[in-house]
Amino acid sequence: MYWLGLDVGTGGSRALLVDASGVVRYSFTAPHQEMRMLKPLWAEQSPDDWWHASQLAIQGVIREASTDGSSIKGIGLTGQMHGLVLLDDDDKVIRPALIWCDQRSQPQVDFIEAKLGRDAIFKHIANPVLTGFTLPKLLWVRDHEPQKFEAVRKILLPKDYLRFKLTGEFATDVSDASGTAMFDVVNRRWSAEMMDGLSLDQRDLPKAFESHEITGKVTPAAAAATGLATNTPVVAGAGDQAASAIGNGIVEAGKVSCTIGTSGVVFAYLAKPAYDTAGRVHTFCHAVPNAWHVMGVTQGAGLSLQWFRNRFFPDVAYDDLTADATLSPAGAHGLFWLPYLMGERTPHLDANARAAWVGLTARHQRSDLVRALLEGVCYSQKDGLEIINSLGARPSQVRLSGGGAKSPFWHQLFADIFDQDVATLATQEGSAYGAALLALVGTGEFATAAEVCRVAVKEIEVKEPNEQAVAFYAKRYQVFGSLYPALKQAFQTIGELDA
Repeated sequence: MYWLGLDVGTGGSRALLVDASGVVRYSFTAPHQEMRMLKPLWAEQSPDDWWHASQLAIQGVIREASTDGSSIKGIGLTGQMHGLVLLDDDDKVIRPALIWCDQRSQPQVDFIEAKLGRDAIFKHIANPVLTGFTLPKLLWVRDHEPQKFEAVRKILLPKDYLRFKLTGEFATDVSDASGTAMFDVVNRRWSAEMMDGLSLDQRDLPKAFESHEITGKVTPAAAAATGLATNTPVVAGAGDQAASAIGNGIVEAGKVSCTIGTSGVVFAYLAKPAYDTAGRVHTFCHAVPNAWHVMGVTQGAGLSLQWFRNRFFPDVAYDDLTADATLSPAGAHGLFWLPYLMGERTPHLDANARAAWVGLTARHQRSDLVRALLEGVCYSQKDGLEIINSLGARPSQVRLSGGGAKSPFWHQLFADIFDQDVATLATQEGSAYGAALLALVGTGEFATAAEVCRVAVKEIEVKEPNEQAVAFYAKRYQVFGSLYPALKQAFQTIGELDA
């Protein structure tokens, strides 16, 4: 028997199968169409493209396993957080989804803060409202596309649109709902105060479940479209970061992970809610009952390297680019990269922040540009780790996953810049893996997420920080920290000129 994890990411939908011990047996990814960016800092995708890719991914992984849908005992869902999917009375998609990195809604953020008050917002949802979150995107539609807004009858997150297509049910989980700015994180329920205060209809929101709970079963139509068996149970799942944390075993106090995908996330387990009063990191419900997590987000982490490769060297493999970076000395001859390609969350909360190389000279080569990219992402993730440490997490070790974990060179950079032992894991499947582990819990193979993680999550390599490198990078981290404040007003002006 197998359990399926399905991840609707930014670049593609990934399906994988695990066995009863949580060992990954098969996987398959189907790409999405490239995000639409009609204006600077806008980002949209088609929910129906997600569904099409998910069908291909599910069919592909079943084919890889040389089996059929009847061998799959349960399904867990995960996906990119914060995206706004709107359905009408006929359950049809009203407009393309505004996804996590869309930054157009700063005026709506300002309106929400003026209407409700910053202190009240923290009381209601334990976080500030940010442009990346779902709520201001919804208000942007209300303000700019009123006819479409009037047609809204259901508001879903990306993975939950896949749930609807698979089961016909409207549901979400508490971790993903936490990133909407419409959810009471402390009490694990939708916030009537936020909805009523903004004259929004709470009936448009799906029911929120704990991540391991079964939310529906595969319909005959979905079974025909995917190759799954009718009535296969589908658990609530989790937002991609909470699901990735399950896959990394971040299910008890003292555990911290750093995940480098399109974005980059430093993530720590919390036994009770705690939040940064400046709102620089996010406090959300964890995919574990009666637990929370805090995370710092770099919007353009892996995106920095992806952008560089796709725009300038599309025929060069990522491994070759990171190998190229080793030809540049530590510090890249005085070159710094600010990875703010899509604005920034942690620690700046600035939708107008822009990416930049600072310190360029005629001496610099491609190897220096790439090394500066990798170092800049590490510095930005350290910004989040420093704040998380101030909230009391203070791990003895960080677990690294995603693209950064695949590169031994980048792995060591994280250890040196973080000044922490940094471990990698036997399974680097991230959020899809965590979703599959949640399906194991939901169908009764394991009693809790902690229990399945003790069995399934294994460390394979730990890199220790090099004392000389730590001292070297500590000085340069201070320089990195001075660059955004120096450029903040210029970024604001550029945004106004480019509007």
